[in-house]
Amino acid sequence: MHLADRFGLPVLTFVDTPGAYPGKGAEERGQAEAIARCVEVQLGLRVPVIAVVIGEGGSGGAVAFASANRVLMLEHAIYSVISPEGCASILWKDAERMREAAEALRLTAQDLAALGVIDRIVKEPLGGAHRDRTATVSAVGDALRAELAALKDRPGDALREERRRKFLEMGTRGLAA
Repeated sequence: MHLADRFGLPVLTFVDTPGAYPGKGAEERGQAEAIARCVEVQLGLRVPVIAVVIGEGGSGGAVAFASANRVLMLEHAIYSVISPEGCASILWKDAERMREAAEALRLTAQDLAALGVIDRIVKEPLGGAHRDRTATVSAVGDALRAELAALKDRPGDALREERRRKFLEMGTRGLAA
């Protein structure tokens, strides 16, 4: 990311992770610090940053790589700070309540667009992205080209400030039930 910034190249991230391992050992090895550093670096870049959630965007690792000027998401992907199973285990001490947790997390592309967490939903072929990979890649490419065109002439300081503001305001819109 630092090299991209130095040479004026946009940063594109593709998010597909169930999330970081939540055990004590991972924390002892600095997992939280690594996630925080990734967020810090991305928020400080002076080039366009675009993230695409292409599958499962779960946990802090997904949030770190999606600290972007624009967040795109495949139509049937999910994105959340925690998995539904993890959420249910913490809230109700019952991972079987994962469907209830998934509903509360509002992790679908449609929910996240309404909440202002993501900026664009990328339509998938009938049956899902895996049914026609070529069409999916083409749709993602078209969306990336459009977003890059919209950001390419923006000054670096404006890109950085917009990204920081977007990150800090995440979760403040549309939460009244």
